[in-house]
Amino acid sequence: MMSEDVHPPENAFNLLPVEDKKKEKAPRYVSKFRPAAMLERKLVKEPIRTMGPARVELPSPENFLKKHSKEPKLPEQMQSSKDVHKTCSFTERKPPVPRRNDKPLMGIHTKRDFLKETPVLVPMKPQPACVDTSKGHKQVLENSGLVPKFITRKDFGRVPAYLQQRSEAERRAREEYENFVKAEREQRAMKHMTQEERQAILKHLKETWDKLHHEYQALPLIIDTVSQRATKDCLERQMKQLEDDINLFERFKIIYIPKDD
Repeated sequence: MMSEDVHPPENAFNLLPVEDKKKEKAPRYVSKFRPAAMLERKLVKEPIRTMGPARVELPSPENFLKKHSKEPKLPEQMQSSKDVHKTCSFTERKPPVPRRNDKPLMGIHTKRDFLKETPVLVPMKPQPACVDTSKGHKQVLENSGLVPKFITRKDFGRVPAYLQQRSEAERRAREEYENFVKAEREQRAMKHMTQEERQAILKHLKETWDKLHHEYQALPLIIDTVSQRATKDCLERQMKQLEDDINLFERFKIIYIPKDD
């Protein structure tokens, strides 16, 4: 079946000439809005109606663009430069320094009242207000009672209790520390040596020095052994220490010594 549709069977009538049939044209499309469009086309219109004026003033041929007309020009001087006297700031003579006997001008008064002008010139900060009705009634919040006033509190201006407790604790700690330092200072304090004790110690030092000096004088003139040399060095060292102590006690009349534990 498919082959017959693609290749129909041969027939003798197919050899007969066939007249060409003319195709009929479809009717031309006409818009239904054509009468309105024709009427709108016949209306009175002006060109470039929405783009600005159609007729503009043409430039005059006399007002052509001239040379250097677009360059910026300096303003004309009202006064001639010849009449203006200019002075150099470096060579200009400055006013003289006032003398020592010149007195300043005193008693100059003005009629301006600065106490009245200053509040007017300084912008005032608007007072906070509250609008409480739909008609715009406004009242100042300062004395309305809607804002808390801390100066009206019962404990206003008084020291809080916790600060008093802290101050008391700090005071007790400071007293305890001062007592402790005082006790330590008294414990480590030096006591004054009396004149009797000083004289007794000085006398004992001199007697000891005399005794060592007697032993030193008893040494032989020729010292050739190690023991004799050691004895001599020990005696000289002890005598030097005693001389320093005696000199110290004789120089200072007032002597402080640590307390016995």
